[in-house]
Amino acid sequence: MNITVKTYGHTGFACRPDTTWERENKDFYSPEFIKELQYTPVIFARISKAGKFIGEKFVSRYYDGMNFGMLMYPGEILKKNGLAFASVLDHSSLLPFPLYLPEVFSASGNGFIIEKNGERIFSASTDGKDYVGIVENAICEASRYISQRIGDIVAIELEPPAPLVNENEKRAGISASFCGNELFRLSVIK
Repeated sequence: MNITVKTYGHTGFACRPDTTWERENKDFYSPEFIKELQYTPVIFARISKAGKFIGEKFVSRYYDGMNFGMLMYPGEILKKNGLAFASVLDHSSLLPFPLYLPEVFSASGNGFIIEKNGERIFSASTDGKDYVGIVENAICEASRYISQRIGDIVAIELEPPAPLVNENEKRAGISASFCGNELFRLSVIK
């Protein structure tokens, strides 16, 4: 299972190994060599049918649901060594299940919120934003380069990486919700 990430501003794609996927809301223990942890919110879809060169006309047949999530990057590694090297940190892909049907992302009034220590650090609304189109375009484009297999995830960064936890912070509570439902809640511990 691969996690294919379309970067913010579309500078390219990166693949994260499945060891980066945090499935159980376990606390994230940051390795000592990481001074700053950065984050980026994402929207993602799970591939339900294998494909290569998926066409726009048929893309809706290739995924079975969507959700919002968050990716974490070691800041100094991202700046010094680039995206590929910064994308392999275990348990740094917060991609929660269960998934929502695409229709939920077309309905107005549904909000996605990420909080740090109870304060909002990111929010997005389904109002006026074609998230289904964004996901479907990314799946088509990613399939030109990477064969999509059942269970793979295609994620799209919604903003560039921003600081989440710095070296002076010992613990931060991170949570996210969508449609009023909690997606994840964990602590980042340095």
